[in-house]
Amino acid sequence: MKAITLNQTGGVENFIFSEVETPAIKPNEVLIEVKAIGINPVDAFVRNNQQALTDYLSLNGDEKNVILGWDISGTIVNTGNEVTTFKTGDDVFGMVNFPGQGKAYAEYVAAPVGQLALKPANISFEEAAAATLAALTAWQSLVTYAKVKKGDRVLIHAAGGGVGHYAVQIAKHFGAYVIGTSSAPKKDFIIELGVDEFIDHTSEKFEEKVKNADIVLDPIFGEEHLLRSLEAVKTGGSVITLLTFFTDEKVKASVKEKDLYTHRLEVISNGEDMRQIAGMLADGSIKSFVTLTFPFSDLPKAHTKIETGKTTGKIVVAL
Repeated sequence: MKAITLNQTGGVENFIFSEVETPAIKPNEVLIEVKAIGINPVDAFVRNNQQALTDYLSLNGDEKNVILGWDISGTIVNTGNEVTTFKTGDDVFGMVNFPGQGKAYAEYVAAPVGQLALKPANISFEEAAAATLAALTAWQSLVTYAKVKKGDRVLIHAAGGGVGHYAVQIAKHFGAYVIGTSSAPKKDFIIELGVDEFIDHTSEKFEEKVKNADIVLDPIFGEEHLLRSLEAVKTGGSVITLLTFFTDEKVKASVKEKDLYTHRLEVISNGEDMRQIAGMLADGSIKSFVTLTFPFSDLPKAHTKIETGKTTGKIVVAL
């Protein structure tokens, strides 16, 4: 089968278009013919950073020609002998083996059934592949950990990005009042998503406009930004981060003073969460906004684009 492998970390020029063996499946796995692949910032990060590649993929350090990627949608072409929840011909999607080796940049992927959901018939393979890592991150942040509920005031940073645009929709689905931050060019998009308030982070200080958020979702790296988020949350509120740990002394002091619930999220593959997301996609509660689609031959260009940090919605590769 065709696959894109990485022989060494660095730029996209290190990607190699290869012919490799189709993966064998375990008793609890299915073999998926991949139709679309979701691209995320973490994909580019591990491609370019040896320690991250080793850690995220649980490598021994001497592997060559590894296959990156975790987010897929496609059609099941074979099932393991213990599989009862899916059958050949089912269209499915999911985030495969994250953290670990999902090996998504390929024509066929072996995936544990406990990490998949049926693709709703009303959405495309591209929309399904988009709604995997990013949507799971938003769901696990707001629902699993922050316990979002009707009436909560939720501040979502980078609201126009991959995680952010799902987070806005999920929070609104639960009846929250949503405040989204982003740059001015994304204002119309974020308002379309349903935010109740928009803050242009390039010209306004969100911590001066928001003082009583019940929940803050902060995907921005750095203690300085996190300290500002801590100013925006009310006493007894919740702050979920994606990149920054709560280890800085000033951060710890603020958390203690305001009696906050905090969690630095490490998203994990979870079939039950995927099924919740599938249900919301099916009934229109959330929608994947795929703003760029590249062919498999241009996957390196998708990496180059995601590295800009200025994308709107999701980037997908179609096979």
